[in-house]
Amino acid sequence: MRRNFVLVIAFIFLLLTAIFFVLKTSAPAYRFNVLMTGNAVMAVLSLLTFFIVQKTMNDKPEAFVRGVYGATFLKLLICIGSILFYALLNRQHIHKPSLFVLFGIYAVYTAAESWMLSKLARQAK
Repeated sequence: MRRNFVLVIAFIFLLLTAIFFVLKTSAPAYRFNVLMTGNAVMAVLSLLTFFIVQKTMNDKPEAFVRGVYGATFLKLLICIGSILFYALLNRQHIHKPSLFVLFGIYAVYTAAESWMLSKLARQAK
């Protein structure tokens, strides 16, 4: 299952990277560096949370649920903190659609991670 999770996250990362490269040429107003940084950070956080949650798999069921909730909350806090940091640094030149794309990146990775972790939990029973 570990290999499948890493492959899914790598596929999402590559797919979003390709979309951002197309967006860079067709809509240059989007902040390519910001989007790629957000994509990389969310991919690393997803892999990190998977390994954290996988450690709790053999513990009590509530430990697994606590791990999933904690990992999702951690990712949300890092995402919001990073976006706030970006917005404070670039007050006059904020591209709001880029900010919405960053939240979309969070949603894509969180949905994929939740789907894979629930699949892993069902197999562990």
